[in-house]
Amino acid sequence: MSAPQLVVHRDKELMAQAAAARLITKIVDAQAARGSASVVLTGGRNGNGLLAALAASPARDAIDWSRLDLWWGDERFLPERDPERNVTQAREALLDKVALDPSRIHAMPASDGPHGGDADSAAAGYAAELAAAAGPEDHGPVPTFDVLMLGVGPDTHVASLFPELPAVRETERTVVGVHGAPKPPPTRVSLTLPAIRAAREVWLLAAGEDKAEAAEIALSGAGEIQAPAAGAYGRSRTLWLLDAAAASKLPRALYPPASA
Repeated sequence: MSAPQLVVHRDKELMAQAAAARLITKIVDAQAARGSASVVLTGGRNGNGLLAALAASPARDAIDWSRLDLWWGDERFLPERDPERNVTQAREALLDKVALDPSRIHAMPASDGPHGGDADSAAAGYAAELAAAAGPEDHGPVPTFDVLMLGVGPDTHVASLFPELPAVRETERTVVGVHGAPKPPPTRVSLTLPAIRAAREVWLLAAGEDKAEAAEIALSGAGEIQAPAAGAYGRSRTLWLLDAAAASKLPRALYPPASA
């Protein structure tokens, strides 16, 4: 478990640009060290804002896009190409603009895919895909992701792990179907906390006043069942990337004054 580190930016636009620059560096370094890199994407306004900033960055060409594996932390269990699906939004923001290897884009199954409308079967299928990609060096049923990004919801949820619901209590499976989510759509597929913690680095993104209370709760020692964001951490690093509004309820002692 790595203790959280905080970086606070003036506003959400600057946060997105800085996070994109940070991600480019991480991917390039991983490719230099191991030949390829693996990143877990998140949806939502902050995740998509980061992808759009990455697409607009001249430095994006430093990445060898053909040697990058992309996974997702969660997905809305909707038909393929539905505009609300995270992968659809990611394609629009970035993926269709770069030379990715289609076989290395690991989208979660859609509700009209091979598993039909069975979210639990879709979750098991994605878990099998993760296990097939894991090597002996990963010491577990998922690859050791270089960076896993998560948006933080106003209720402290991450991926589709909502406070008190069964998915956040899962300790064995790496991917689960989520039923009765408190925000639409109610049916989703999500990585579990054990899968999230397999990442070298976990980055939690929060911007806006509506995220201030969630950040305060998650960083104040709350339990992961009540505040799932508190249970999301990486093997070597846990990084909270916030704007000033999302950090407004945090003690300044938690982050260097220069970071704002």
